[in-house]
Amino acid sequence: MKHLLDSHTHTVASGHAYCTLLEMVRAAADQGLELICITDHAPAMEGTTCPDYFANLGVIDREIFGVQVMAGVELDLLDSEGHVDLDHRLLARTDMAIVSLHTKCIPTGDTAEAYTNGLVRAMEDPYINIIGHPDDGRYPLDYPTLVRAAADHGVLLEVNNSSLTPGGFRQNAPVHCAEMLKICKKEGVPVVIGSDAHFFSYVGRHQYAEALLKELDFPEELVLNRDPAAFRAVIQTKRAQARKG
Repeated sequence: MKHLLDSHTHTVASGHAYCTLLEMVRAAADQGLELICITDHAPAMEGTTCPDYFANLGVIDREIFGVQVMAGVELDLLDSEGHVDLDHRLLARTDMAIVSLHTKCIPTGDTAEAYTNGLVRAMEDPYINIIGHPDDGRYPLDYPTLVRAAADHGVLLEVNNSSLTPGGFRQNAPVHCAEMLKICKKEGVPVVIGSDAHFFSYVGRHQYAEALLKELDFPEELVLNRDPAAFRAVIQTKRAQARKG
């Protein structure tokens, strides 16, 4: 299966990544991708950019070097009630949004019920499109509930290649990701692979995610990296709820 998009990348605006937006998009072009999502960290992350960065995303060309660009954000889950670190005024300026659990922004040591409830509540927001790296053992999750909620709310669950890289810092990520994927496979719930690239050479590099999907005999039709139009459709369908609201 040829992957044509990368749903999760960072630029220097995130504070702990090392390349510009143009360098990341050029890397996507070099990898033969049709679409790249630029998803810099939201303001609660230490050292990242300011809210005005997201307010001004409209100035970015949505096609560069022949690659479609979606200008998004990686939000931080802040509590078990589903609060995140950008308001709707700013989220409306983004093309898509990931919500993730980060140790800088939400403490470890709580229950699977609490973390799962936080993500499920976040999924109810029409601007939320992807749950990022739901695989870190420091944040236990109730995967049947998470997968069911993703299906109900039109949210994609991420297979994070960085998490699955040998020596990665997220705890037991391959085990937890495999548990989630087995449920997705059984229930027919789609996923998307994100490189979580913080440097240009990682853009579109999904080899560890691909290996796990192959090991689990995960259906290709449920991996939206093969179809940028289908990926966009999922996001646009969800965000249409905001316009209705």
